[in-house]
Amino acid sequence: MKRLVMFVLLGTALRGLAQTGESAGDTAWFIDGYHGGIYGHLPAWQTKFMVEQLAAHPDWKINLELEPESWDSIAAADAVHYAAFRRLMADQGAGGRIEYVNPAYGQSYLYNISGESVIRQLGYGMRKLREHFPGIVFSTYSSEEPCFTSALPQILRSYGFRYASLKNPNTCWGGYTRAYGGGLVNWIGPDGSSILTVPRYGVEALKPGSIWETIASSNSDDYVKAAFAAGIRHPVGMCLQDAGWNFGPWLRGHGYQPTKYATWRGYFAVAAGDVATDWRFSQEDVLVGLMWGSQVLQRIARSVRHSENLLVQAEKMAAMAGEWRGMSWPAGTLDEAWRGLLLSQHHDCWIVPYNGKPGDTWADKVRRWTGGTDARADSVIGVAEGRGSGWVRIYNTTGVGRREWVKYGDLRFVADVPPMGYVSYRVDSLKAVSKGVGVDGGLAGVRVTRGADGRVTIRSDLHTIVLDPARGGVITSWIFGGRELVQRGKGFGELRGNFYNDGGFRSSVEMPAEVGVDSGVVVVRGQIAGHPLREDITVRQGEPRVDVHLRIDWKGNPAIGEYFEVPKDQEVRKAYYDDRYKLLALFPVDVVAPKVVKNAPFDVVESRLDNTFYNRWDSIKNNVILDWVDLEGRAGGGTVGMALFTDHTTSYAHGDSIPLGLTVQYSGNGIFYRNYTVDGPTELNYALLPHAGPWDSARLWTAATRWKEPLIVAPVGEGGARWLLRPDAGVEVSSVRRDSGALVVRLFNAEVGRGEARGRKAGEGKVGGGKADGGKVDGGKFGEGKVDGGKAGGGEVRLWLGFVPRAARVVELDG
Repeated sequence: MKRLVMFVLLGTALRGLAQTGESAGDTAWFIDGYHGGIYGHLPAWQTKFMVEQLAAHPDWKINLELEPESWDSIAAADAVHYAAFRRLMADQGAGGRIEYVNPAYGQSYLYNISGESVIRQLGYGMRKLREHFPGIVFSTYSSEEPCFTSALPQILRSYGFRYASLKNPNTCWGGYTRAYGGGLVNWIGPDGSSILTVPRYGVEALKPGSIWETIASSNSDDYVKAAFAAGIRHPVGMCLQDAGWNFGPWLRGHGYQPTKYATWRGYFAVAAGDVATDWRFSQEDVLVGLMWGSQVLQRIARSVRHSENLLVQAEKMAAMAGEWRGMSWPAGTLDEAWRGLLLSQHHDCWIVPYNGKPGDTWADKVRRWTGGTDARADSVIGVAEGRGSGWVRIYNTTGVGRREWVKYGDLRFVADVPPMGYVSYRVDSLKAVSKGVGVDGGLAGVRVTRGADGRVTIRSDLHTIVLDPARGGVITSWIFGGRELVQRGKGFGELRGNFYNDGGFRSSVEMPAEVGVDSGVVVVRGQIAGHPLREDITVRQGEPRVDVHLRIDWKGNPAIGEYFEVPKDQEVRKAYYDDRYKLLALFPVDVVAPKVVKNAPFDVVESRLDNTFYNRWDSIKNNVILDWVDLEGRAGGGTVGMALFTDHTTSYAHGDSIPLGLTVQYSGNGIFYRNYTVDGPTELNYALLPHAGPWDSARLWTAATRWKEPLIVAPVGEGGARWLLRPDAGVEVSSVRRDSGALVVRLFNAEVGRGEARGRKAGEGKVGGGKADGGKVDGGKFGEGKVDGGKAGGGEVRLWLGFVPRAARVVELDG
C-alpha cells in the first residue's frame, strides 16, 4: 500500500499588466472575428477571405472560435492560404492580429455537460490546434454563444488562460449571462479561483425589437456613451461573425467613433489596469433556455449523458486493467471515443437539432457520434473485464466502497465492492445464496402487498411506499426515516400538462392504473390524455434511492404546452419557455420553508429563484437540471430533503404552487419557428432519494455518481479482490487515465469542507512539481509530496488536483 500526499499551494491570481501606448479617453473597442466550423458553417473560401481581408484592412484584428478539427480539412483543401494563415498566427503577442478565443473541440454550451467533459473539450481542442499552430497561446476565453458555466475560472486558469469574457452580444438565441458591473470583474468560481473578465456590463441591455442581440453587438452610440457614463474606461463591444459571412470588418464605419478593433489579448493589455470588482458568479447567472422537453432534444441529451458516463467508466476500467493485468492503454480508441462525444456536445446539436440535410441533421450526427463512442467504450470495457467462467467479478469505478444488489443472469445477490476495484464470487456459491431471493415477486427481499382498498404497498428496510391504482398509480404515502414525505392529498409521480387541443390540462390521476410486479420491479400501467404510459419502479433492500423508468406510447402527435405559437418575426414571448404548461412529473414533498439545491459541472448551487417560470426571451431564468436537484426543508424538527436525479440535462419546475417537477414533454412550435413534434415513444429514467440533513451531509453528489456509474458485472475464470485508490469520503474520482506511462487521477471535492471552499486551486503536474499543457499554473507548483517508493504499478502517478481543498489531502494507492 502506498500513501500519496497531495499539497495544494495557494497562488495569487495572475493579472495582465497594462501596457503603455493606450489610455482611457473617448476611444471604444470592438472584438470582431469568426465563429463556426466544418460541422456548422465554414465555406471553402473562408481562410482565403480572412487572409485577404486582413491584408486589405491593416487595422482589423480577429478573434476565432472555429471548430479545431476544421483545420484538418482546410490544410488539405487550401494549402496556400492555410500556410498564409499560419504565418499570420505566428505573432501571439498583445500586438498580434489573430487570437483563438475558444479552443473547445465541439463548441459546447458547457453548462449542460459533465465537468469532466468541459475539461476534455478544452484539452482535446487545444491539442488539435497545436498540431496546426505549434506556437499558439491561449490567453482569453470568449464565445459567440452562451458557452459558459460557473466552474470555468479554475479550469481556464489551470490550462493557462489569463482572461475571459462573459459577453455573447450577437447570438443570444439560447441565452446570455446576467448583466453585471461597470467594467472589469474578477470572475470568481465556486472553488474561489478567479479570472479577470469582461462581463456583460450592467448597461449592456438586450436590444429592443430583437430576440438574439444585446446593444453591444455593433458598438452603437447609445451603448458606448452609456458605458462611459457608468465609469467604464475602456468600453468594448463584440460580434464573432458566422463563418461564411462576407462582410469583412463588422462595423464598416458604423456605430460609435472612434472605435478600435482588437484581439481580446490586446484589449486586456490596455484595460487590465482598470479597477476590477469581485463577482462571485453563480450558475444561475447563466441565463439560458433551450427546447427543454422536446423529444428531439431529450433524445440528444440522454445519448450524450449515457456516452459521458460510459466513457469515463471505460477509462477507469482500462487504467485498473493496466495496473493489474498489464493491459496496454488503448489511446487511439479512447481518443476517437472522446472525439465523437465532444462533437455530440456541440451547441448546434442542442439548439438547432433539425438543421441539416435529410439523414444528416445535427440530431442524425449525434446518433452516429454517440453510437461510435458507446461502441468504442464498450470494446475497451470488454477487454478490461477479462473473460472466463466459474466466477463472477463485480467492478466498481467510483471512489467509494459499495454494498449493492447485483444481477447476474437469473442470480441476485448483495456484493461488497471496494472503491476503484473489484471483488469476485464463485458462481456455484452464489446459486445457493440466491435460492431464497426473489420470493416476493423477484424484488430481493422487498415485500409488495395489496390491501383491501386496492392500494399497493412496497416495504423495504428503509421505505414504506403506498401506490393508489385508483389515482393512476401515484405514490400517495412514502414513509422514510419515520417521516411522511408526501403532502397530504397529493401524489408523487403524477404526470400533468396542458394538452391544449385535447381538453386543456390533463393528468395521469384521471384514470385508474394497473399495478403489479414484473421481472423484479413494480409496474404501473396507466394513461395520460388517452396515451398509454408505463412506470417501472425499482426498490432495493438497503438502498435509499428509488429508480423509475418512464415510457409513454403516444398516439399520434399531441400538442403539449401553453399554445402553438404563431410564427412572428422577433416575437419576444415564447410558448416553449413556460414549463407550467409542459408535461411534468410532479413530486409534492411535505416540508416547511423549502429551498432548492442543484448541481452543475463541478458546482452545487443553492437556488435564489422564487420560481423557475418565465415566458419571454428577455426574462430567462436558469431552470436547468444537470444531474440532480434537491428540495430541502424542515420537518419533524430537522432538515429533510428529496433529491431528484435525471438521466439527461433538461429543466425542472418549482414555485407558484407547483411542486418540484421534472420536465417530461413539450410538443409544439419552437425556436426558429420549427414545429417540435412527437414522433415515437418518450422514454427516460429518473430516481428519487429521500434523505435527512442537507445535501452535502447526505452525500448527494456521491449518490449521483453511483447512479451514473453502475457496478460492472463480468464472468471471469479466477477469484480475488483488489482496489486501486481510496480517497476520503466525499471526494469524487472524476477520472483515471494513463498519459505517457503515468497514471493521471483527477479528484473533485464534492461534499467535504464547504468552509474551506475559498482559495482551492487545481493543475496537472507530476508528483514533485511540473507543468500543465506546457505552462505553469498560477505561477505555482503542485504535488509537492511524493508516492512512497515513487511509483504505483510500475509507473509514476500524476494528478490533476481538481477542486481538492487547500489543506493537504491524503489518497491511498494500492498497487
